[in-house]
Amino acid sequence: MNIGPWQFHAPQSSDKLNFQTPPIFLAPMAGITDRPFRQLCRKLGAAQAISEMVTSKPELMHSLKTQTRLNHDGESPPIAVQILGTEAQQMAQAAQFNVLNGADIIDINMGCPAKKVCNVLAGSALLKNELLVRDILSAVVQSVPVPVTLKIRTGWDKNNKNAVNIAQIAEDVGIQALTIHGRTRACGYRGEVEYDTIKTVKQQVSIPIIANGDINSAEKAQHVLQYTGADAIMIGRAAVPTPWIFADINYFLAMETHLPEPSVQTKSELILGLLNDLYSFYGESHGVRIARKHLIATVKPMPGGEQFWKKINRIDNAHMQFTMTKKFLDSLS
Repeated sequence: MNIGPWQFHAPQSSDKLNFQTPPIFLAPMAGITDRPFRQLCRKLGAAQAISEMVTSKPELMHSLKTQTRLNHDGESPPIAVQILGTEAQQMAQAAQFNVLNGADIIDINMGCPAKKVCNVLAGSALLKNELLVRDILSAVVQSVPVPVTLKIRTGWDKNNKNAVNIAQIAEDVGIQALTIHGRTRACGYRGEVEYDTIKTVKQQVSIPIIANGDINSAEKAQHVLQYTGADAIMIGRAAVPTPWIFADINYFLAMETHLPEPSVQTKSELILGLLNDLYSFYGESHGVRIARKHLIATVKPMPGGEQFWKKINRIDNAHMQFTMTKKFLDSLS
């Protein structure tokens, strides 16, 4: 597949945490950042694509869901795996398990705001207990020979913001990079992003800081890097409808101008390539369902996409889904 300048390979380094030039990371997103989507984003310029979060519970480590999320066959290094849990020893064992299965970097989730995660005191709920945070981070760092990173939010709610404290704990125990989503757990994904908080944290610690939250354009990426002083940025929801955003941001940061908007043909090749990869990865039945998530994001906003989506959303056959999508995309060009 030849997609011209949009096949932008991010600079590689033997140092798996190289921040000499601001790298652009793909955020871990449950149900989205599976292996096919990670590989697509890496091809389009993401310096790192972190896996969907995986449990640290031993009884679930060999479940089909977890094993699917931990499939890294054919991925380019560094392989970054995000783990989730509430017990220090279990998290350390999960880190060891993933390193033995190919992880180059272990990322710890203390930022997920989902109720089903926080209700079991995992994800961003851990920010309430700084002693437990220290125990978990220390146990994981000491258990594996690879870099350990951490993702957090600015705090639990607007009255309980402790990102600086957590960052200092992280630095103290040996965490090698910290991603901050600039909202509290209570905010979810609503409201203004606290870039001021990210800036403050950056000024208080010496480990690399990765800024995350509502970065949806090259101009926004440049602004956030300059304003916060962050060493890198992480793209989440904006990458789903436009995975080519990584190439554009990389190009804009280097050249101060945009790449041209990808042609319909380029978008078609990327979308259809992803569909084929999803069918191959999941099998036809499950692959069709997963593909719908990507089609609603990428195709629905296109001219005529609303009516096309109503048709394609009822299709359960991979060949028909692919053929109808190709026909729709061909009609746009």
